[in-house]
Amino acid sequence: MAATLSLKPRVLIVEDQPDIAELIFINLRHGGFEASVAADGAAARRALDAALPDIILLDWMLPGPQDGLELARKWRAAPHTRDIPIIMLTARSEEADKLAGLNGGADDYITKPFSPRELLARIHAVLRRRAPERLAGEITAGPLSLDVEQLRVRYHGEERKLGPTEIRLLYCLMQHPERIHSRARLLDEVWGRQTFIEERTVDVHIKRLREALRDAGEMIETVRGAGYRLTAKPRENRCG
Repeated sequence: MAATLSLKPRVLIVEDQPDIAELIFINLRHGGFEASVAADGAAARRALDAALPDIILLDWMLPGPQDGLELARKWRAAPHTRDIPIIMLTARSEEADKLAGLNGGADDYITKPFSPRELLARIHAVLRRRAPERLAGEITAGPLSLDVEQLRVRYHGEERKLGPTEIRLLYCLMQHPERIHSRARLLDEVWGRQTFIEERTVDVHIKRLREALRDAGEMIETVRGAGYRLTAKPRENRCG
C-alpha cells in the first residue's frame, strides 16, 4: 500500500479581537489546519517574514496605520505574497464593502458573525480554487515530478530513488516552488510539531535529498540565514 503524504495547510489569522481569534484558531486546529494569530499589521508582517502561510484570514478593521483592506492590497502587489489566498473577515456587510474587499485582493469575503463550519468550508473552497494541483495525483516543478500516490520521483522522465523522509521533504518544497522555507517550518511539516529534534536535522536530510536527486539536486537552493527553496529550473539552465 502506498504511503500517504499529509501536510497540514497553514493559516495566518489576522484578527485584533482575542475572543474571535481564539475561536477561529481552535476550530482551525480541530479542522486539520496549522494556525497562527497576528493582532495587527505589524505582527502579520513579522509572521509573513518568518514563514509564508497557505492562506490568510484577514480582519478588515485592524488597529494601526493600515487596515485589512490596505494590507490585502499590499500583499497582493508584493511578489512573495501575491499568490497567497486571502479571505476577508468583517462586520461590514454592504455590497459596496464586499466589492471593495474583493477588488482589493481578497479571494472571498465573510461577514461577521459566521459559523465555524461555514468558515472551514470557505477555506477549503478557496484552497481548491487557488491550488487545484494539491488535489492531483502528481505535482511538478519544471522537469521534476512527484507522483503522490505511488511516491515516485522523476526528473526529465527518469526515476530517482528517494527515502520516505526525503520524499516528504521534497513534497513540501514542491508545493510552493520559489518560496523560501525556514528550517523550523520544514521541521513542523515533515517531522511534526511534537517531534523535538534539532533544526540541523533538516540540513542533513536536504543533503541526502540533493544526493538522491543527483543532477536535479541543484534545483534546491540554500538561502543563507533563511532556509531552502526549490527553483523551477536547475542552476545550469537559468540565466544569470
